[in-house]
Amino acid sequence: MLRRGLLICCCAAWILPAQAPTQTDDEQVYDLGPGVSPPRVIKQTSPQYPNGRGVRASGSVLIGLIVSSQGLPKDPHILKSLDKDLDQSAIEAVKQWRFAPAQKDGKAIAVRVSLQIEFHSM
Repeated sequence: MLRRGLLICCCAAWILPAQAPTQTDDEQVYDLGPGVSPPRVIKQTSPQYPNGRGVRASGSVLIGLIVSSQGLPKDPHILKSLDKDLDQSAIEAVKQWRFAPAQKDGKAIAVRVSLQIEFHSM
């Protein structure tokens, strides 16, 4: 009997191109770089395969988002697609994640990050 499973590997390792800090609705948003410690994942939810598809796809989805100064994901969006249903599943999962926020000069700040969600068939 062939066993199938889902392996998720996530990290905020990719830094988007450096930009000046920008403003969202309620706070300034920074890019990761010198003097900014990155956010840490403290609660992670795994994506669900839609419609009982099972694990038939391998590859990764790259998601860009802002981690707020409260550790909440904001504006998650696809930077690199795998499959529209898997992309949406990854977005819905990331919306449930929680982070220890990034820090600058000892204060919690909002930052732009990228997360890579890996899907492996087993």
